[in-house]
Amino acid sequence: MKKTGKAVVKKALISIDREKSDRIDMKGTYCLLINCRRSQSIQIGKLGVIDFVKGFYLYVGSALNGIQRRVSRHLKKEKSKFWHIDYFLSNRYVNIDQVYCLESDKKIECHIAEKVEAIAEPVLGFGSSDCRCRSHLFFVCDRKEGWENFLFT
Repeated sequence: MKKTGKAVVKKALISIDREKSDRIDMKGTYCLLINCRRSQSIQIGKLGVIDFVKGFYLYVGSALNGIQRRVSRHLKKEKSKFWHIDYFLSNRYVNIDQVYCLESDKKIECHIAEKVEAIAEPVLGFGSSDCRCRSHLFFVCDRKEGWENFLFT
């Protein structure tokens, strides 16, 4: 990700910008393509220490109070850690590469997580403590391209 504070946004009409996160924005589901630049063990809150392999991960989340604010928060390295994803993204070797968004009043993150799990390796228990999914974070190896067509169709 470039140091401009912006991530590439696919399948949406918004721009994710750290400095302009206070405006009213759309509700919906978002997916983060995350680059873990080296293999490492990271403490993920109460979930415990997880061994992450170098490569790309896909995180599925929902923001029914605003995707812009939620993703802008995820882009910040220094923040209070609340969700599992906060611990992962706070690591200096972990960066958001791309953001995919879908506007919706419905919470469809679990449906998308199930779809991703069919082709990727879940990080068990990650981001799914409030639902029945096995995970909301998936190791996708080096598959960096083509997600915008797969996720929301």
